[in-house]
Amino acid sequence: MKSYNLLFAGVGGQGVLLASEVISALAMNRGWDVKKSEIHGMAQRGGSVVSHVRISETQVFSPTIPLGEATHLVSFEELETLRYLDHMSPQGLVIMNLQRVNPMTVLAGAAEYPTNASELIKERLRLIEVNGVELAQKAGNPRAVNTVLLGVLSKDLPFEEEEWIDTFKQVVPPKILEINLKAFRLGREAG
Repeated sequence: MKSYNLLFAGVGGQGVLLASEVISALAMNRGWDVKKSEIHGMAQRGGSVVSHVRISETQVFSPTIPLGEATHLVSFEELETLRYLDHMSPQGLVIMNLQRVNPMTVLAGAAEYPTNASELIKERLRLIEVNGVELAQKAGNPRAVNTVLLGVLSKDLPFEEEEWIDTFKQVVPPKILEINLKAFRLGREAG
């Protein structure tokens, strides 16, 4: 029986919710059970956004991932990665976009942005670092970071590439589909 607890974390406008929608649709297309929970916070103002996605070949009972049980953390921003590390299983995989978005406390000078996120994560967990913005720009749209990260994630999940592509065709608007497919493939190569 395969089951995965996936945590997507970032800030408003980075595509966290679309990424969680894609993985949910992918698992449902396979006939798996899916539960999803989202917290938007101050998403429209660059605030924290997190989505819990639990997928399984058998039944999933709760939409939220208990502390210490996330199998994957797909993080769109470095500080958000650190914020959700306590959710990770010791065997979990962290996929971190190498991007910094300064929160208000840093902008106001009341706090400093941590400079050692990678080191802190590597002490505890497996980590794949991705320059998602660079790869998304290479695909044709810097906003396609979410799809780049899904490409990296796809290498660690038991779904065929064609299943992913079919799901993108189902979920992503046609006018941005080709850019997203290119971004996905670049993420797969980077993963």
